[in-house]
Amino acid sequence: MGARELFDLRGKVAIVTGGSRGIGLQMAEALGEMGALVAITARKQPELDEARDHLAASGIDCLTVARDLSDFHSVPTIIDAVLARWQRVDILVNNAGTNWAAPAEDYPDDGWRKVMALNVDAQFFMCREVGKRVMIPRKSGKIINIASIAGLYGNPPAWEMLTVGYNTSKGALVNMTRTLAAEWGKYNINVNAICPGFFPSKMTKVTLDRIGRQVLELTPLGRLGSEEDLKGSVVFLASEASRHITGHALPVDGGCVAI
Repeated sequence: MGARELFDLRGKVAIVTGGSRGIGLQMAEALGEMGALVAITARKQPELDEARDHLAASGIDCLTVARDLSDFHSVPTIIDAVLARWQRVDILVNNAGTNWAAPAEDYPDDGWRKVMALNVDAQFFMCREVGKRVMIPRKSGKIINIASIAGLYGNPPAWEMLTVGYNTSKGALVNMTRTLAAEWGKYNINVNAICPGFFPSKMTKVTLDRIGRQVLELTPLGRLGSEEDLKGSVVFLASEASRHITGHALPVDGGCVAI
């Protein structure tokens, strides 16, 4: 198999949760550009419709599935919808997530449960559903969990990030990735994580408005993530080019974790 063929995703079916905007839409677009059929999920149908139109303009065949992943009963219905359309799932990108900022000593119970429910529980249930119903029987699959560099270390004290729930959830996601990779390797399922650094988005806007300069000072490449900077990583981990890589957490952060 030649190098170009290793990255070819034609005929593959991908699910991207939280795929209606931001880095989720960026990754859905990348997979579609490489030939994959793409299903995107999010809570709001109007945002999904807008994303579908954006992808369709590039010739990408897209299915939208409006679901709230914090309602765990919705997880099987996402898989149902994709299988009804394309009869297979080759790639799962677990991107949906949320945040809640508060000092650790005052962190509210509801905030903690909300973050863990979407960032950890829903991610696992998506993996379990796709694994059990599709990938394990077919002995083939690529799972990519979107963690964060926040799951690899704590926050610089001067930043006053107050994100113990988010950091904890992303750390759990990194170790869940390793554990699933170890368990499911025998089924030829690759399970990896991408750990983005700071990318401008609706969720990061307030934080970057406050500490954006400090972030850049600690980033060797001297810039934030762009609308293109996750495309190569997600295509690599979704394709045969990464077939001998599993259990890996890949920082895409301009070099932040290197210093």
